Order: sequence, then structure tokens, then C-alpha cells
Amino acid sequence: MKSTETRKNELEARRAQLSERMAQVESELEGHEEKDWDDAAIEHESDEVLEDLGQSAQSEMRAIDAALARIEAGEYGYCVTCGERIDEARLDLLPATPFCREHAPGAKAPRQ
Repeated sequence: MKSTETRKNELEARRAQLSERMAQVESELEGHEEKDWDDAAIEHESDEVLEDLGQSAQSEMRAIDAALARIEAGEYGYCVTCGERIDEARLDLLPATPFCREHAPGAKAPRQ
């Protein structure tokens, strides 16, 4: 079982990676030269991919920031819906998750 401090360090390291990636994406988007029509069309497609990557990184950073806030509040590792402890294996896969497996978005409702 990983300590909360270890998880915090991992989340902060991932946040730093994402921040660096976002800076690279931003630099790439701003660094285009004037191109002919064909090159501009290809570049536009590339820009869309880069923008999607940037949005994905921003979303993950928000989740990490929320997880870091839960660590500071002493609430990390507990489901925000039911309050039960989140399985360690789930936290290994999704360290920023605020939900147990049962309450994760898209989880199937338990059988009764």
C-alpha cells in the first residue's frame, strides 16, 4: 500500500509532465509560419490534434489538482459519493480518481 505522501509526489510529478506538454503544445500552435494552401490545410489538421491533446492535459490537470486538494483535506482515497475507501489497485491505475469502482462514471449499477 502506497503512502499518501508517495501518491502526492506521483500526482505532482504527473502534473509537471502535463504542464510541460501543454507548454510544448502552445509553443507548437504559436510557431507556425505562413504556408501555401496545401501546407496550411495539413497544419490545420495538426493544430486540431494538438488542441485536443492540450484539452486532455488540462482536464487531467484539473483532476490532479482536485486530488491534491483532497490530500490536503485528509480526504484522499475515499469515494466522494459514498465515503468508502477506494481500492488500492484502482488508485494505482487512476491516482486522481475521486470515485470507488461502484460510483465511477459509466459504472454499471449493482445487481439486486
